Amino acid sequence: MKKRISLLLVFMLLLGVVVACSPADDGDVSTPPVDGDTPPVDVGDEGLTETITVQVESDWREYYEAAAARVNEANPEATIEFIEVPSFDHLDVLDQTDVTNEDVADVFAIPADRIYGLAQNEALSAIDGKAMAANVGGFSDYDAGLGGNFAIDGEYLAFPMNIETLVNFVNTSNAEANGIDITKEIEISELDFENVLIPVFDAWFGVSFANAADIELLGMDASGNLFSDMTEDFADLDPAKQEVIEGLYNYWRAHKDAGTPLFDEDAAWGYMDGAFETGGKTVARIEGPWSTGSLSELAGNGEDLAILPIGQVTINGNPLSHWKGGWGLAVNARVEGNGEKMLLAQAMIEEIVNPDHAVEFFQATGKILENVSVDDYLNSNLPDVDKEVIAAVMESYEDAPARPLFTEWGQVWDTWKNAILSWNSVNPSSPEAAYKELQASFTAMMANF
Repeated sequence: MKKRISLLLVFMLLLGVVVACSPADDGDVSTPPVDGDTPPVDVGDEGLTETITVQVESDWREYYEAAAARVNEANPEATIEFIEVPSFDHLDVLDQTDVTNEDVADVFAIPADRIYGLAQNEALSAIDGKAMAANVGGFSDYDAGLGGNFAIDGEYLAFPMNIETLVNFVNTSNAEANGIDITKEIEISELDFENVLIPVFDAWFGVSFANAADIELLGMDASGNLFSDMTEDFADLDPAKQEVIEGLYNYWRAHKDAGTPLFDEDAAWGYMDGAFETGGKTVARIEGPWSTGSLSELAGNGEDLAILPIGQVTINGNPLSHWKGGWGLAVNARVEGNGEKMLLAQAMIEEIVNPDHAVEFFQATGKILENVSVDDYLNSNLPDVDKEVIAAVMESYEDAPARPLFTEWGQVWDTWKNAILSWNSVNPSSPEAAYKELQASFTAMMANF
């Protein structure tokens, strides 16, 4: 499966595949030479004629079908079939079987943090990411963004599908009732403990505290060596890191003493929903853009909802920060060796993320394209709440560190959660005592590497 078709050949052929974003000239699909020594490659007057399958979620299907129709305008003999299945369920099928399974699509979506595992399992085809980026347009520095994150050992194994990070959802009515000015920084330590709710026991949200002081839960240095700041003694941590740990402890202590279920992994979510409703005590909570609909309902059916960048909430003066996360579109490794299938797969990917259809893409999937400016979204006919979400995500993303993608990071999730939740039973009396639980858990984790 690792037999690679020539990326140079793919690049030459891609220039000849006519899709909506590269209109044909009198039906000629022959490519011009890439340079003076390279002859043109002719894929035939009828365009591509192969068949591919594409994984699609049910809510995305109408948009994907429109993208396929645009590909078929230039390649009328090509066939694009859909496998309708949620993205994570599709990846489960791939993990449990292999790339030859017909239930695994030729083109499918992957979260960025799965790229290394899929690469190790030889599940992905190499694509000509740079040529595709040139065809799609809008990338100021492809390698500096998600495109570079999808490059493994010199090969591009997925194409950027969307950027994502967490933002602040604010109930403006609750803010007014609690005397909180949301035009300024919202400092957690200066507010009532219920004014800002973050389920920090879950590392997906907890990293917002860690990133606020550049605490590396698990990092990899330039030599490939793994390390964790959490194995250091509390006294040896930088003052900013100590302050965030103290803020985290004080946040837990306030909820512990009040008996709220915020640090109960089962009950926390319902508690946060009730507290965020208009008339409740919660002003802000951190979520992803996919939660806009549900949180809008809680905030007076959108009348009381505002969306702010994640960094507008601070802990001991340190702006919260999430990750530069995202998703990509990948090609099944079994497609390698079939040049036309590869070209059709790449053409379909280009049309899915065609910036000319960025607004429709967001409306269908809630996904934000890396290669489209915030002004393009703001000047569209999207509802105001969607524009607020997009602007907040893009600003938060700009200030966020890159999401760790190496597979070992997967052990952080339970290590962090179990240590934080242990405070409920250990009942540490100080930030230093609470930190010792974290230190012990991370020291044990590091012993596994």
